[in-house]
Amino acid sequence: MPTVALTSNLAWNPLDRLQAFQLVLVSTCRSISPTNTILQRKCQPKPLSSKFRLHCQLKTEEVQIRRRSPFLESLFLSGDGVVASREWKTVPDIWRSSAEKFGDRVALVDPYHDPPSTMTYKQQGSEFGLDFGIRNVLAAKCVTGLRRIAKCIGGWVIGSVLTHVWFKISADEQDVHNRTCHPKYDRQNAILLTQNMGHTDCLFRQLEQDILDFSEGLRVIGVKPAEKLAFFADNSCRWLVADQGIMATGAINVVRGSRSSVEELLQIYNHSESVALVVDNPELFNRIAETLCSQAAVRFVILVWGDKSCCTSEVLEGLPVYNYKDIIALGHESRMCLLDSHDARQHYIYEAISSDDVATIMYTSGTTGSPKGVMLTHKNLLHQINNLWDVVPAEPGDRFLSMLPTWHAYERASEYFIFTYGIEQVYTTVKYLKEDLQRYQPNYLVSVPLVLETLYNGIQKQISTSSTARKLVALFFIKISLTYMDIKRIYEIGFLFLYCLMDLAGLQGKCLTKCQKQCSFLVAAFDWLWARTISLILWPLHMLAKKLVYNKIQTAIGISKAGISGGGSLPSHVDRFFEAIDVKVQNGYGLTESSPVAVCRIPSCNVLGSVGHPIRHTEIRVVDFETGDVLPPGSKGIVEIKGPQVMKGYYKNESATKNALNEGGWLNTGDIGWIAPFHSLGRSRRCSGIVVLEGRAKDTIVLSTGENVEPSELEEAAMRSSLIQQIVVIGQDQRRLGAIIVPNKDEILATGKMSIIGADTSELGKENMTALLREELRKWTSQCSFHIGPILVIDEPFTIDNGLVTPTMKIRRDKVVAQYKLQIENLYK
Repeated sequence: MPTVALTSNLAWNPLDRLQAFQLVLVSTCRSISPTNTILQRKCQPKPLSSKFRLHCQLKTEEVQIRRRSPFLESLFLSGDGVVASREWKTVPDIWRSSAEKFGDRVALVDPYHDPPSTMTYKQQGSEFGLDFGIRNVLAAKCVTGLRRIAKCIGGWVIGSVLTHVWFKISADEQDVHNRTCHPKYDRQNAILLTQNMGHTDCLFRQLEQDILDFSEGLRVIGVKPAEKLAFFADNSCRWLVADQGIMATGAINVVRGSRSSVEELLQIYNHSESVALVVDNPELFNRIAETLCSQAAVRFVILVWGDKSCCTSEVLEGLPVYNYKDIIALGHESRMCLLDSHDARQHYIYEAISSDDVATIMYTSGTTGSPKGVMLTHKNLLHQINNLWDVVPAEPGDRFLSMLPTWHAYERASEYFIFTYGIEQVYTTVKYLKEDLQRYQPNYLVSVPLVLETLYNGIQKQISTSSTARKLVALFFIKISLTYMDIKRIYEIGFLFLYCLMDLAGLQGKCLTKCQKQCSFLVAAFDWLWARTISLILWPLHMLAKKLVYNKIQTAIGISKAGISGGGSLPSHVDRFFEAIDVKVQNGYGLTESSPVAVCRIPSCNVLGSVGHPIRHTEIRVVDFETGDVLPPGSKGIVEIKGPQVMKGYYKNESATKNALNEGGWLNTGDIGWIAPFHSLGRSRRCSGIVVLEGRAKDTIVLSTGENVEPSELEEAAMRSSLIQQIVVIGQDQRRLGAIIVPNKDEILATGKMSIIGADTSELGKENMTALLREELRKWTSQCSFHIGPILVIDEPFTIDNGLVTPTMKIRRDKVVAQYKLQIENLYK
């Protein structure tokens, strides 16, 4: 007589939301997760006897809560009281929409990692897998209903048999599904033959699938919602998958690049209270492993690229290390199990991630002193995704070239946005930028001013090394085109030429002015006629220049639609040059604290010298430096931002949050600027409401590379030298830092360095003095994150009397820079 066991599983939900009662045959019993609360009763009848021996076992454990993106993983949430919606509530939700809309379009090309990879939005055949998953969930609910009916009529055997038959059919279909969609089969890993950089093998994978698998893999290894994972890596296709996979679990990623110092990465890890490390490759791990593992608690390590065998063995004892493929494999197996088994899903409570939950912590300036971790929510980032199309009207199939670090807020928000429009993104590096611009001919390039400056300098060098005749012709045409564009900005025809004078809408210039007084109609009309006449004379020469010179430059640059510049101030001469050769450059502005884009020039109103209009749902105002009163258009003051993209606050830094955000939700940017006043006609008609920046009032310096530098660290280190009386670090929008130094002459003489600087104490040799101070700076700032390049030595100290120091003895940086503006310009030539 066969032994039959009766198993009763009662799952107790701490929130009293989940109850299940299942009766199954031994042959169909499945393994049960230890994370359930189970009351298990095993009954075993004795052979040839009417007496039974009853064995009861009580096992109590906590039910596990799992959080998921509401739209991306709505299958798991539909049965837990969560209303299914196609609206994006979290950033990972965008991937399901993109997969449905753009199918097997190429999303990512990553030619410089091993293996080179190409990823689609959703590969062909995945729809079957999705349908199968939906049908399996519905079937599992049907099975539960059959069991309940069988229980009611006392026919538990019938219910079990039906269950067994159903899952046999499902297993057969699962095998078909695996043959078409499982990563181990050829269809999922199809080989794409490309011509990119001579690479012939590119792993062809599905972006949405990898994000889902990676997020589930993190759950398998124990990542819980709201936990923080330090993510130190550079841009690649796997960076994007890991980033979105972490967010899809409800966890928070704390991002930084691989070029940061070990001390900086350690401080970020500890300050953010991260529990584990996701790292770019074994090389980076080996560089930081000893310090990090000895001074921080690391639960596990995930390698985005590379093999685990290359990691330092000394620090791996007892530390779990996974590579990218391990997490994908664990996640895929778990997802298939959850889709296949209703019982497996019953072990968890599923909750939706909220739009107000923190998605990421991004550390801005001050990480070497007082770190400021900017907390950005899903709602903050979704604002960027939903509202950047006015700035970048991307179309399916457009190609973007990416070279900025993806942990930078500017690049990150841009990537999230463009993938919702079915574009193709190609990852490149500074080393291969010039070649890839020509090879891939991108429609858009997202960059910082330094990239455009580099392109500009390359073009100028090419022209200067040409033959005399070609050089003269090119320079002549460029000068003509610069003049033509300057004149053209005075008028912008809204209607046909013949009706321009009869309609004020025809007088729409794009010349910036602070003046609120508007010119008369007659003056505007004459101005328009003059500009129009001159432009008609120059237009044929400009068109000839396009044909003879600019077309070749455009082919070499390869940007067919626009270069989007952000992360720093764009030099006016670079801006004007690209406009002259008909390469559109759009400049924007924002901060990490604003997710980051707040204002940007749009294609239809690309006003040079500005950073454009505020994007949708964003308010900009300018307030007085001292009083904080709101200033009228045209007045210079501190720029403030308000909108859905403004951060939640600084992590574990309430005082800094209060200083940055006022009670009304306005973000103090610390930048100096003004808003162009309204004009109903004339050369400034289209400029009303445009934001113009003139510098930074707060201490943070933004280099042209997009790097943020907190000068206080360098200044404090330099002031340890007795030879330096005062110092102001400069370098806003420059390639490297500089400094204005007031030397301590008495100390220099007292230390016996007269032989170096000269015996005449009243006329100290400036060159020798500069050399001496440069050596002092090198000595005292060698351990800092950044280094100082050129220095300007001045004799007059900063004092309260000359207005360069506040009553509280703080140096007024903006006034110092303004007073020595010409000397600083010469310093950087």
